[in-house]
Formats: sequence, structure tokens, C-alpha cells
Amino acid sequence: MSTDMHTTNTTDFTGTTTGTTGLNATATGTWADDATHSAIWIVRDAGRPPLPHRNRPQTTHIVSLLVAAVLTLVGAGNLIDVYGSAAAWATAAIPATLIGSLVALAGLVPALRLWWQIVFMALAQLVVGPVLVLNDTTIAHVIPTARTLNQGWVHTLGSFKYLLAVAPPTGTGDGSLLAVWTICLWAALLTGICAMAGDGRLTMLAIIPVAANLALCALLGSSNGFQRIAAGAVTAIILVVWISARWNLLELGRWLSTTVIVLLAASLAVGGCLAVGQHRTILRDHYEPPLSPYEYASPLSGMRSYIKNHKDDILLTVTDLPAGSTVRLAVMDRFDGNVWNLSDTAMASDSSSYRRVGTSIRNNAKGKRFTATFTIDKGLSDYWLPLAGAASSVTFATASDADSFYYNTDTMSSIYPARTRDGMSYTETGVIPAIPTDKEIAKASAARISQPKAEDVPDSVDKLATAIAGGQATGGEAAQALADKLKETGWFSHGLSGDYPSNAGHGNYRIDQLLAGSAMVGDSEQYASAMALMARSLGLPSRVVLGFVPKNDEGDISENRTEKHGGTTVTKFTGNDVTAWVEIKLDGYGWVAFYPTPKETKVPDENQNLTPPNPKTLVRQPPVPLTDPLRDDNQATSKSSIGGSMADDTPNNESWQRAMRIIRAIAIYGSPLWILLITIGLLLAVKAIALTRARKHGSVSQRVAAGWQAVTALARQSGLDIRGTRSEQAHAIAEQMGLQSDTLETLGREADYVTFSGQTVEPGQVERYWRDVMHERAVMLKSMPVLRRWRARLSLADVVHAPGGRNTRSSRRKGRDS
Repeated sequence: MSTDMHTTNTTDFTGTTTGTTGLNATATGTWADDATHSAIWIVRDAGRPPLPHRNRPQTTHIVSLLVAAVLTLVGAGNLIDVYGSAAAWATAAIPATLIGSLVALAGLVPALRLWWQIVFMALAQLVVGPVLVLNDTTIAHVIPTARTLNQGWVHTLGSFKYLLAVAPPTGTGDGSLLAVWTICLWAALLTGICAMAGDGRLTMLAIIPVAANLALCALLGSSNGFQRIAAGAVTAIILVVWISARWNLLELGRWLSTTVIVLLAASLAVGGCLAVGQHRTILRDHYEPPLSPYEYASPLSGMRSYIKNHKDDILLTVTDLPAGSTVRLAVMDRFDGNVWNLSDTAMASDSSSYRRVGTSIRNNAKGKRFTATFTIDKGLSDYWLPLAGAASSVTFATASDADSFYYNTDTMSSIYPARTRDGMSYTETGVIPAIPTDKEIAKASAARISQPKAEDVPDSVDKLATAIAGGQATGGEAAQALADKLKETGWFSHGLSGDYPSNAGHGNYRIDQLLAGSAMVGDSEQYASAMALMARSLGLPSRVVLGFVPKNDEGDISENRTEKHGGTTVTKFTGNDVTAWVEIKLDGYGWVAFYPTPKETKVPDENQNLTPPNPKTLVRQPPVPLTDPLRDDNQATSKSSIGGSMADDTPNNESWQRAMRIIRAIAIYGSPLWILLITIGLLLAVKAIALTRARKHGSVSQRVAAGWQAVTALARQSGLDIRGTRSEQAHAIAEQMGLQSDTLETLGREADYVTFSGQTVEPGQVERYWRDVMHERAVMLKSMPVLRRWRARLSLADVVHAPGGRNTRSSRRKGRDS
């Protein structure tokens, strides 16, 4: 048939059929007359409605379950820092989340609902979890034993206590992974059940287990958390998108505006987190306060007893320790006039900040890695556990010994309240920090930190320190000068039977006797104390270390003390190896060791001049003005805030601080503006949600009626008085706004036809009608002045209204007219 002779039938709103011939024929009417250009295509015959997608419920369930699983893992991600390894965390978190999700999915089968789900969860909690986490107690790594089940039951609750009692990273010891297993298993189950609810509105209940999971893992986590800003932003975005989809509020067609809104919201959230100081409550900080070892006697006071009672006895045997490495017992940074001891505060960086640690210890040391085994021999029974370098992990031969292990990451030392004993063995994996050269030390500046004030220091300390090193240009050079001068002018004696007389102790009286008395004679206890006080008087951060040094006959560190036995090395430490030395904190190198004690072969006799150097004879000229002032203005005002050779020096970035002050000022003083903008944003959001719900919810006729109501509502919000039938309303809007009335009248007639014709309408045509409505609303807004336009945007008139409610009277009138 020729296209020129093509005949089409059109129908007007009253149902009259007319015919036109040819493509050039003209026709009048609305979208009902020409379906190819209409917003809604009304089906003439009562045809069968399109079949629903049979796979849609299953797809919805799977997607919801995946979202629930992702939210569970993101929330549990707060524990990654606690375990110290994402891989270790994932071995328990991912399988538990998968199993919990599958059990939730099983609830869709009526025969498996409730009771079978309870059975599945009990097996997962009490059997599968222990087999995975306590795998070394199983048979062939698969079959659980009675020990597996027993420990699994005990550690299910004990693992939470372990996370609270042990400072992160805890590692995977003592079944600690059962904590994240339990959290992920039950969080995934509860979130999955709520997510797959048939009624999309019940999806909101999934927020409860998601929030509970986030809160619990944050309380059990660390103060920093694992990417907590990113995790929070991801959780919020997923929840908003997911719940919007379940409520049929998500319009994928508007991907550009949706993306802009999401990115803007995420940017504001992240920016707010960065601008405002964040504080997180950690249960660990309140459950068990840090150990306070300062209550014990000064470790340095007991040094001479080791030499007196066990000078030639083997106290400690270490295998595979790098040759020439020292082993530390205790580190002291507070001088009260009588003894050196540990800081008496609970600050995180004090020398007294000892915490329970797990099998994994976090440190940032760079140097030579090692794994050494320590064995305590008879005679070494103390509260201080010998360790070398910076520990990454410490494992005990007897599991119960780990309960008394406390470690200080700043001082790289350990305390053992149960006291060491003969035969006790443990293995340390760690790093021996790199030692800077003398040239590097001489060029290094002193670090600026806050330390406890040294009390009752004799005047001789400051006088001699200034005379020796007061004119040095750098902190490293000053420290070298102090150590060299003491080592050069001093004499060595333990003061034991047969030795030159030398009093024990290291308090102010003994140090004054050493530096200003008749004889500069002593051992490492006195020289280390004297140098630390002299360094402190010059503003150098200092502390005293007590430990084992592999010494030769002259008292110097010697690698020859390490013996080779096949593929292993053995170092045996005696009581005579117990030594004290000084550490000075230098920029770029952390805590650097200095040994101010004279050679042990430099022993005095009656015919030698043992008088200490006279400060007046050492000062040949006034001190050189320091290019880098050594004195720390904060040293006498507070406790130690930074310690340990691994501690990073925090730069004083004045520009960043100034920027933060400006940002805070804007946030505080600009609060009225922020409140106004937030209010405007909320109003716009409420109107957008209401418009979206009207577009998506209800029957076809209700949605079309709501579309026309959206047009009239905008007119009323702009201040117009709109009354009468839809046709009268269209004329009033067009006349008062100066618009063409054709489009408005067409939209009104289409709404009337759908309302009263009783014909079937395709859902796709409803969307076309709404697109025409939204376009007409945009035209109406554009025609208004700016102030009137914003009045219409922010007005809530007709926002909360049943579809078609306002037009009930006019619709009935129109029906009578029809």
C-alpha cells in the first residue's frame, strides 16, 4: 500500500473515531489522537498487561544480600588495625560474612526458616569458626577435636577480652580472630534478613545491625581506625543508594545529577571530618589502664648487685642475635634527685607506658632484621625482660608466660610482672636500628620534645656541661663532646672488694662527688647518670638505659663475644655485662646511644691525679652563639611526650596550623550562614523526595493526576490563585505567567482522559507524561523573576498532599461536563 494513501484512525477524548488519508492530512487533538507523539499511550482494547519480570525478586534478593555483606565488611574493617594485618583479618571476616549471608538467604525457603537457621548459625559459631581460627588443634587441619571445640567455646567470649586487654596490633594469638568471626557472622545474618524483606520499607531496619556493627568495631578498634573517613563515606553512600532503590526512589536516568549530589555530599562529609578534630572512645583505654612500673624500685639502683653477686655467672643466653648487639632491660627518663626512674604518668609516649601486646608488635624501625631466642639462666630474676632492638613479635615457649608480657614501643623495652625465672625461653623477631656514623651524629640537631624536669640537680652538672659542650653548634656534636670528655678524664671502678673505693648510687650527692669531688671515679651507673643530667642541662633530650653489653676486657662492645655453632650463633651474657648508657634524641636518627664510661682497664691508684676537670680551665673563650639552640624550653614544664628511636618527629607546620585556624573561624563565625544553607538544602531535599514519590508510587491514574498536581502546586508556590477545572487552571497559569496555553491545556486534557476514560495505560507512557510535566515546570520557573523563583523553590505549599486530592472537586465537575 502506498504511504500517500495510508489511512489512520484517531480517537478524540469522547471516543469518536475519524479517519484521515495520506501523510499530508492534518489532525487536531492531543496525545490520544497520535500515539507516536504522546506522553502516554492508551491501549484501546482491554489487552493483557505485560508480564512481570519473573527473575526480579531473586535479583533483588541477591543484590540486597551483596550490599549487606559489603556493609558488614566495611564496618568490621575497624578491626584491621587491631589485628595488624588485613590478611589475618580477612581469613576470619570474609568467611564469616559469607556464611552469615548464606544462612540469611536460606530463610527464603520456608522449610529452612528459623529453626534450621539457628542450627546453621550454631555450627558456624561453635564448629566452623574454631576449626578455621584454631586450626592447629584439629586433625589434618579439617576435623575438629575435643580441644578445638572446648577452646572455641572459651575463646568466643575470651577473644573480646583479649582485644580489650592487649595493645594493637594483637596478632592472631589466643583465638583472637574469633571476635571478628562472631561479629561478622551475626552482623551479616541480621543485616541480610532485613535487607531481603519483601516490603522495601523494612529495609530501613537493616540500618540497626549496620550501625551496631560499626559502633562495636569502633569501640574495640584503635584511635586511628582503618581508613575511617573513607569507610564512613562509603557506608553512607551505599545505604542512601540502596534504600532509595528499595523504595523505588532511584532514577538511574538522572545519573549526572545523582553523581554530582553524591560527590558533593561525600566531599562535604570528608571535608568536615578533616576540619573538625576527631575523637574516638576506645574501650581498651578504659578497660585496663597502662601498667605503672614506676612503682617498682629504680632499675639502675640494682645494677651493682648483678656485678657483685653474678659477675662471672651466665645470666642470659641468646641464639642468633646479630654480633655486637646490645640487649636492653629498662629505660629511665625521670630524675628526682635521688634516682633515675620511669615517668610517673600514663602518657602514651612516656617511659612508663607499658601495655599488653599480642603476637604482633607494630614498629617503624629500619635496620637489620633478626629472629633470636632468649633463655634466662639462674641468677636473672627481675621484673625487666631482656630484649634487643625494636620488637616485631615476641612468642613464649610456654603460652601462659605471655599473660605477663608488657611492652613499651617508645623505649623498646619490656616489663614482666611475674618476674623472669631460670629456664624461661622466648623468641623475638625484630629490627636492630641502623647506627649513624660519628660524622652524621656531629651534624645532627637535637630533637625538640618535652620531658620530665630533672629535680635537685647539683650546680656542678651545669657548670661542667657548659664548659665542655656549651659552645658546640649542634646537639649531636655536644653529646659527643660530653661522652668523650667523661670517658677521657674519668676513671673506672665498681667499688667492690679489691677495687679502688667508689661509692654506689647515682643521686645528686653521688654525681656532685663525681664531677666536683676529689676523684672522678665510678662505673657506668655514675657516668651514665652524669652525662644524662649534663645533656639535659644543655637542652638535649636524654634518658638512661640499663641492659647487657657484649664487652671485651676494656669494656667496649665486641663482636667476638658471639660464638658460632654450625648455622647458629650464641651470645652469653654475664653479670659483668650489665651496663648503663645514655641515649640522646637527634633529628633524623631518633634515640642514639652514647657510652661515657671510661675503659674498664683504666683503673686508678694512689699516685695518679683523680681530680675532675676544673670548669674554669676548660673555658678558653665565651661560648659560640648557637645556630641551632640546644635548650628545650619545654623540658621543665611537662612529661615526655615523644620517646623511642622509632618515634617520628612531628614537624611544626605553621602554614597548616594557620589554615586550620582560619577554617575553624569560618566554621564557627559563619554558623548562621551554614544554618541557612542547610535549611535551604533540607527544604529542596524534602520537595525533591515528595515529587519523586508522587512520580513513582500509586496506580497509573494516580501518578498522572499527581503529575498535573505538580504543575498546579508550582503555580500556587509562586503565589498564583489557581481554581476550577484542569482546563481553567491551565488557562489561569498561562495567562498569569505569560506562557503559551497549548502545552498546559494538553497536559490537563491528558490527565482528565486517564482519570475518566477507564482505558489501560502503559507504564512507559506515564513516564513520558511526567517528562512533559517536568519540562513545563522548568519553563514556568524560567519565566519568573529571581526572587519569585526562589520563593517557589522553597515553598512547601501543596508538597504533602494526596495525589489528586485538591482536584477532587474540579475532577468531578469535569466529569459532569464530559
